[in-house]
Amino acid sequence: MKFLAANSVGKQTVKLNNAPSVIATASIVGPKEGQGPLGQYFDKVLDDDLYGEKSWEKAEAKFFQEAVEKVIIKGHKDKQEINYLLGGDLLNQLISSDFAARQLGIPFFGLYGACSTMSEAMALGAMLVDGGYADNVVCAASSHFSTAERQYRFPLELGVQRPPTAHWTVTGAGAALVSNQGEGPYITMVTVGKVVDMGIKDSNDMGSAMAPAAADTIIAHFIDTGLTPNDYDLIITGDLGRYGKDIADELVKKAGYDISAKHFDCGVEIFSPSQDPHAGGSGCGCSACVLAAYLIPHMWDGTYNSMLFLATGALLSPTSSQQGESIPGIAHAVSIHRTK
Repeated sequence: MKFLAANSVGKQTVKLNNAPSVIATASIVGPKEGQGPLGQYFDKVLDDDLYGEKSWEKAEAKFFQEAVEKVIIKGHKDKQEINYLLGGDLLNQLISSDFAARQLGIPFFGLYGACSTMSEAMALGAMLVDGGYADNVVCAASSHFSTAERQYRFPLELGVQRPPTAHWTVTGAGAALVSNQGEGPYITMVTVGKVVDMGIKDSNDMGSAMAPAAADTIIAHFIDTGLTPNDYDLIITGDLGRYGKDIADELVKKAGYDISAKHFDCGVEIFSPSQDPHAGGSGCGCSACVLAAYLIPHMWDGTYNSMLFLATGALLSPTSSQQGESIPGIAHAVSIHRTK
C-alpha cells in the first residue's frame, strides 16, 4: 500500500521534520510514590492523598492543575503563551483534567487513552507544533489510586484482597511543555498504535491485556523506520508491570527483535517490591510522572541520548467489564532524541 502523506514513514509512523523540543517537565505524586525508588526526582510529594480537599476526585483535579502551572513556570512561559493543553485522566468524562482546565483558561483538548494518555498527548502535541499549528503545547495526565479503585473496582472500605497480577494505580500528575524553541530533547517520530484485543477479561490483570498492544506498536515502529532496539538507549512502556513486561518482551522477540536489555517499564520502576504494589504501578499518572521526573531530566543531563516512549492503556469501563467484554489495549510511541 502506498501512502501519499509527505511525512509518513511506513504504515503507522510519521516523521517530524521540525522536531519539537521538550523544554520543561513537572511532576506531583502521592505519599506512596514519594517513598518509592524514584521519590527524590519528583517536584512535589504530597503528605496526604486528599491534598486538603473533600474528595479524592477534587484532589486529583488540584494536582493536575498544579502540575500544568508548574511546568509553565519551569519553561519560563506565561499561560498566554501556551496555545493548547492536551491531557486526560481515567475518570468518567475526564473530570480531573476537565475541572483543572476550567481553572487554567488554556484552550484544551481532553484525551482519553486510559493509561496511554501521556504518550497520546505527547504525540498529538508534537504534531501540532511540528505542523506549525502551535508554538507551545502542554501535555499532561493524572491518576489517583482511590478515584480509580472507586470507579473501576471496589469501594476501598471493603478491603478486598488483590491478586498478584493486580496493579497499584499511581497517585500523581506529570506534565511536559513541548515547544518549537529549545535545545532538546527532541520528538522526532510518532508511531500511532492500533487497538489490540487478545481476549483478556480480568480487570485485575491489566498487564496481560496491554502487553500485546505494546508489542504491536514496537514492532510496527521498527518495521516502518528500519530501526532496531540497538538504535535506542531505552524502550519505555507505561505500566505493563512485571507480568506484562515479560509478555511484551516475548511477543516482540517472536517478531525478530530482542528488546529485553533495553526495556524499561514505568510501572515496574516507580514502586519497590517492599511497598507491595503486586504487579507494579499503573494509571495515566504512572508514565507521565516517570517521564517528567526521571526520563526527560536524564536526557537533559546526557545520561540517555535516545528513547522510544510508549505509554500503554487498557480501554475498559465498568460497564464493559460488567457486560463480560474483553479488555482492548492501545499504545502510541514517541521517539525522543537528545539531539536532532
